[in-house]
Amino acid sequence: MDSRISILYIGHLSETIEALQAHADVAVIQCSNALEAIRYLKSEQKPDVVISNYYLSGGSGTEIHEWLRERVEFDRVSFILLSYEFREDFYKAAFETRMDDYFILPLPDAESMVSRIRFLVEYRNKYSISAYNAAKKQDVKYEMPMSKRAFDLFVAISALICLSPILLLVVLAIRLESKGKVYYISKRVGREPFDFYKLRSMRTGADKELKNLAKEKNQYSTASQQAEIDFSKPCPVCAKLPEGKSCSPIMHIGNEKICDYWYNTQKREVAKTKSAFIKITDDPRITKVGKFIRNTSIDELPQLINVIKGDMSIVGNRPLPVYEAELLTRGFASKRFLAPAGITGLWQVELRGKGGVMSEEERMRLDNEYADHFIGNSYSFWYDLKLILRTVPALFQKDTV
Repeated sequence: MDSRISILYIGHLSETIEALQAHADVAVIQCSNALEAIRYLKSEQKPDVVISNYYLSGGSGTEIHEWLRERVEFDRVSFILLSYEFREDFYKAAFETRMDDYFILPLPDAESMVSRIRFLVEYRNKYSISAYNAAKKQDVKYEMPMSKRAFDLFVAISALICLSPILLLVVLAIRLESKGKVYYISKRVGREPFDFYKLRSMRTGADKELKNLAKEKNQYSTASQQAEIDFSKPCPVCAKLPEGKSCSPIMHIGNEKICDYWYNTQKREVAKTKSAFIKITDDPRITKVGKFIRNTSIDELPQLINVIKGDMSIVGNRPLPVYEAELLTRGFASKRFLAPAGITGLWQVELRGKGGVMSEEERMRLDNEYADHFIGNSYSFWYDLKLILRTVPALFQKDTV
């Protein structure tokens, strides 16, 4: 029986593999990509340790780790993540998801590495984390406070009944002014994605014009925020390797080639400079009827259907388009998603009160401020009511915000 430590190595660095393979106490099996690794891990023979590069073809090291930890049969398999440079977000992810170790390439000498691996294997065999994983998998069920849900249903149903004549007139006006559907459906993100309803206030095909308009007229953007990925700039890690070698799988994008590591590194830097929110000033896509229903907030009335369905609340944080929400999923900004999506709320009231002029940082702060009033046991019906009363004078305005 082979008493050596079994290692599954996922990646392309032959130097690392050779250093470990040369050691008498370990047996190394290499998989070059995520798919190969998953196939191997599904076989009957399981390694003692998985060592994975962060950047992989068909996935990432963190996804491999997540896959392992979702399966109790791999409870005693240690996991080590590798990257080419120290990144604080990788380090935090490794710590928060209870990876066994995180190394920066190049690896230490083989003897030190094997010594560390041996310790991790012994620790895993001694202390199982099955109980931890079982507790972690128990989803915390989100429950809307009963008083809030009852209020939402009462207001939404009553408002739809009372305002139905106005809705019919506006629907007719939209249809007479421009062709196309009188309503607009888009995917929005509150606590989870849902279909978001509005009356159409823009000309048909307006979504296709957003990208160019966002570059020119986004209130939250500056000229310095128009950075793009530079395919001509060489990868600093690949530059240190022998000619023809790459630090990570090569990606083909259009007619350009770039390694996965350098593409994702630049992509993160570009994301840091891009505004999470898009608000077009003097939006040329808005129709004449659209301007009226926006200024009077009539275009928001179909969201009462979202409230009845349970997608939204009367008061909450504004649900975001997917392209905005995906930039706010980590750190400080992500707290906003702990509160339900709402038709009106703290940010909307403050924004309208300022005529539509607000910085991105202030908007994030206000979203988080409402979340603080909602999470835990701090929810207050009277706080919601106060925001509704503040909404009334802000409904009619000059600017289409």
